[in-house]
Amino acid sequence: MGTKEKILVKALELYNEKGYNTITTRHIAAELSISPGNLHYHFKHSEDIIKILFSELIVKMDELLNGMKKKENKVLKDLYDFTFSTCEIFYSYRFIFVNFVDILNNIPDIKAQYEGINFSRKEEFYFIFSGLQKNNIFRENVPEFITDCLTEQIFIIADNWLTHNRLISKFDKEKAIHHYTLLQMNLFYPFLNEEQQKLYEQQYIR
Repeated sequence: MGTKEKILVKALELYNEKGYNTITTRHIAAELSISPGNLHYHFKHSEDIIKILFSELIVKMDELLNGMKKKENKVLKDLYDFTFSTCEIFYSYRFIFVNFVDILNNIPDIKAQYEGINFSRKEEFYFIFSGLQKNNIFRENVPEFITDCLTEQIFIIADNWLTHNRLISKFDKEKAIHHYTLLQMNLFYPFLNEEQQKLYEQQYIR
């Protein structure tokens, strides 16, 4: 692993553990036992590090979404695995979501990227939703305005569950991912057909 990669790995670890607002490039350099000048050779500002970490998050989500879209014969477990993996990825980059407003306000490039992603993610979700209907997982007679509402609910929970966990639930990693995966999956329950609802209760509700 090269110095640049080591900086990114250590920065992510420190931001997640101690917070975006308390970690400077000097802290990261000290943890790696390198000089600030060495770090600044690769990244002039902490914002440059955060932009790359945000891009890593987006790439991982793109890969996950593309895998879900390519599945032709989707089953309920595919939806659960997709939701679970999303929570795992978000937890790995949790500092971004816990400090979301500050990061968007302080780094315009990320704000612009996030606004663009929001639009494209909606289109991708509609595609996945349609596929689940074709595979007889979701009911067919769902009004468009309800689908729109579900999409917004998912985005709100996805972007904010890590803050809720830190302030309210205070679960460790394993329990948090399990709990908030089910919280999001429960949003889908009314859209499942009767057979899939029974299957969901048997497999995931204890």
